[in-house]
Amino acid sequence: MAAVAILIALGHRLGADAFVAGLRAVDGWAVAAAVGIGLLTTVSGAWRWCLIARRLGLPLTLPAAVSDYYRGLLLNAVLPAGVLGDVHRAVSHGRQAGDVGRGVRAVVFERGAGQVLLVALGIAVLCADPLTTFSTGLTPILLTVASASAVALTLACLSPKLRRAARTTWADARTGLVNRDVLPKVALLSAVTLAGHVALFLVAARAAGAQAPTARLVPLVVLALLVMAVPLNVGGFGPREVFLAVAFGAAGFGAAQGVATGVVYGVLALIGSLPGVFTLFRGRPRRTRRSEQLQVRPERLDQPREHVPALVG
Repeated sequence: MAAVAILIALGHRLGADAFVAGLRAVDGWAVAAAVGIGLLTTVSGAWRWCLIARRLGLPLTLPAAVSDYYRGLLLNAVLPAGVLGDVHRAVSHGRQAGDVGRGVRAVVFERGAGQVLLVALGIAVLCADPLTTFSTGLTPILLTVASASAVALTLACLSPKLRRAARTTWADARTGLVNRDVLPKVALLSAVTLAGHVALFLVAARAAGAQAPTARLVPLVVLALLVMAVPLNVGGFGPREVFLAVAFGAAGFGAAQGVATGVVYGVLALIGSLPGVFTLFRGRPRRTRRSEQLQVRPERLDQPREHVPALVG
């Protein structure tokens, strides 16, 4: 509802022309670029997920990961908040692997690795041009996210249950991500994924008619990707368009140009995720005999496995 209200307010302020112009700007070249870039970012993200999941002891092949990743992207693009596809991907894989908690943590680590790199790049952009923070109105958003994170950490420290969950999460993070065997590979794949998202945004800006130099667009694009992480959107639409309207207006490109760029990016991102349609109605894979063996996964990979009777029913 918040995203819809934001879009209605923005449409009332700027008129519907900017939204219509964004839809009309999508052409064959932009669609082809969206499909190609979408394939690159999806495969790199799925590969990153595979590295982490396997390290945690969860079976996951790259073809299966790519298929599930496409489905998650499509659900993210059409459902509110922009994260429900990732939730589905995490729970579905956890159930298939027999460990929902660890399946969820694998996806959290995979998505978190990409967000950490994006935040680091965003901080670099803001340090290089501190005025951008204030001229684009990004400061309130950053303060809100930082405050929410601080409150969450405080609650985690106060609750014994959350403290135990935090210890388990950190133990799995050290095994699946924060080590010299996995982290460099994940960082490289995250860089490829982020570069793909930036490239798609630049394609959207050019399709929308933006003539600004690439060097001036990239900082705004990075900050727009940061804003998209705020879960107050519908398929990514909402805060992104507001930010781009303010940012493009402050940079002298025109608020309507910013809205059109955001709309084109949203459409291209949806197009890039459309292969996920073919995975929506895929049946659940059958359990193999090996997966039906009476086996319980260890809490850590360096612990011996225990063979005990499974609970059925």
